[in-house]
Amino acid sequence: MATYFGEVLSVYSRAVEEDEYDDLEDENEEDVQIRREIEEKREVQVRWCPEVSKTLESSGQLQCSNMIIAVGPSAAGFVSAYVLSAEGWTQVGWVSLWNERSRGSSRPDTVPQPGEPSFIIYQQNSSPSVLICQCTCYIAEDQLFQCAEKVLSSVQRRGLNVTVLSDSTLAEYKTPDYLNGSGTPFLRALKTSSYTGSMLCPLLEQPNIVTGLPAAVLSHCQVQRIPAVLFQCYTDVLHPDSVTMETYKPALSCLSTSVKLEACPSVEVLQKLTQISDAQSNLYT
Repeated sequence: MATYFGEVLSVYSRAVEEDEYDDLEDENEEDVQIRREIEEKREVQVRWCPEVSKTLESSGQLQCSNMIIAVGPSAAGFVSAYVLSAEGWTQVGWVSLWNERSRGSSRPDTVPQPGEPSFIIYQQNSSPSVLICQCTCYIAEDQLFQCAEKVLSSVQRRGLNVTVLSDSTLAEYKTPDYLNGSGTPFLRALKTSSYTGSMLCPLLEQPNIVTGLPAAVLSHCQVQRIPAVLFQCYTDVLHPDSVTMETYKPALSCLSTSVKLEACPSVEVLQKLTQISDAQSNLYT
């Protein structure tokens, strides 16, 4: 469970722990082997292109001044429309993981196909120390901290700043005041104690919480004392739209010297990102 500032608390029952301990004692050799194989299969790996792999072999870590991590369809859509299309970026890696809900998970050593859920890493051509991580795939709970740790441990911590962009539904936002549709979408922010940059939107109010990969990234950065800030967009739409994606623009204004934004993305790009291909009725769900 993640608190409103990104810390993860372990919630457990002593009775449940004792039952699990007894189950482990009763495991035979075959059960242990099966469990080990499942754990290995669910292990998260970061795959790099040959050029980056050579750099990692010689230096151990990549030099990185700014890392932007976009999680969710709207955040990833914003990055595609306003950042990746604005200047030269090269795909240099991806996160390989297997779980029951990840399509393409049967090809761990193959670059994800365009349009399929994935976790892709891009590098800026003019400034290789700027990286973008674009996540549109499902990451299971037991893989979240693995993913955050392996991605962030690939780059040097010295001089690193992390910016996380995340989606959330308006239904998850808790407030004593009534929210009407005219006030959405909107941004709320969370930061680590070492982040000293300006806040471009209000901080997330209690008792709201952050979960998933954004919480795992902030927790890792807090422990490692990496300056990091999360901008979470609350929206009342289920699929990416141009209004929601544009809401993220102020979040990257502090990186204007290193990351240039497309002033007005092309209609073709926006139509491709906002097209709903798996629309379905939820009347009976």
